[in-house]
Amino acid sequence: MDDHADAPDLDGADLDLPFSLDALARWMDRESLGDGPITEPALLAGGTQNILLHFRRGDRGFVMRHPPRHKRPRSDQTMEREARVLAAIADSGVPHPAFIASCSDHDVLGSSFYLMEPVEGYNPGAEGLPEHFTEADVRTMGFEMVDAIATLSHVDYQAVGLEGFGRPDGWVERQVDRWKSQLDGYSDIAEYPGPDVGDVEAVTAWLRADQPTDFQPGVLHGDCHFLNVLYQPNSPRLAALLDWELSTVADPLLDLGQLLSQWPIDGAVNIGLARPGWPTPDEVIDRYATQTDRDMSSIQWFRVLACYRLGIILEGSNARGHAGQMPRDVAESLHQAAVGLFTKAEQLIA
Repeated sequence: MDDHADAPDLDGADLDLPFSLDALARWMDRESLGDGPITEPALLAGGTQNILLHFRRGDRGFVMRHPPRHKRPRSDQTMEREARVLAAIADSGVPHPAFIASCSDHDVLGSSFYLMEPVEGYNPGAEGLPEHFTEADVRTMGFEMVDAIATLSHVDYQAVGLEGFGRPDGWVERQVDRWKSQLDGYSDIAEYPGPDVGDVEAVTAWLRADQPTDFQPGVLHGDCHFLNVLYQPNSPRLAALLDWELSTVADPLLDLGQLLSQWPIDGAVNIGLARPGWPTPDEVIDRYATQTDRDMSSIQWFRVLACYRLGIILEGSNARGHAGQMPRDVAESLHQAAVGLFTKAEQLIA
């Protein structure tokens, strides 16, 4: 990890944190999580929606997830849900950061938060691919992602204690209204001029008319793409799926649709990973299909829903950017990604 702090920063002022590292250390004392001062605090890349902080205490490293300074209405609940799902999948075979501890007592830091083990590796979405990778390595990287979400789809959510983590009954029927309502709600944000992302009404109508009738609930990561993973150092093998903010109990086929929406070949968002060797979207679907007994006939619907859903989520960041709650350049970048996602959705339904 680069740019470690030179000395302990016990109030977090140098990092512009909305909480005190001294208060965090006192809580860790009560939880028997090491002793001594918190050292080398450093913000990790990728935290556009939440704070991701790496630090050390004694000879042990930690990574903390905490809501942003300008919390959204469900930010605290999101932290609690992330912690719950990471604890639940500990023995699942799904690569993920190991859960350490969580706190929902807002008297501690003012928000819910949790700690997890650091994962050594590189993020291809942020850092690109190792120069020495062959086409075979790139192909392995792609299939590693597919295999991870296929493995997750086999987790028995009831057996691992995730009963009540989502509302599987009527999940398919709720999706369009749920996300369209969220998009419409952005109009209440001050200074937001409204969505200019594409033909929202056409995509909405198609999703309503073509929704699948077969549904098998399972654990959904909810945001699987190359910015939310780490690969083992200098290897095409996956080390961890990151950022479980959107995880729930739903149809895991949405993870496959989500992955394809930002795939290096024919994806909706340019993630800068164009290299020979990536499996084609059809090969991705076939790879997943060999590892599941799910009905794959509705995969097109899940691909469109993934673009629709993520596009709406990202447009929310644009709306908050107009209100001064997020850096304008970051908000504009996410808006352009939302435009790309709706463009891909329109192509898929054409």
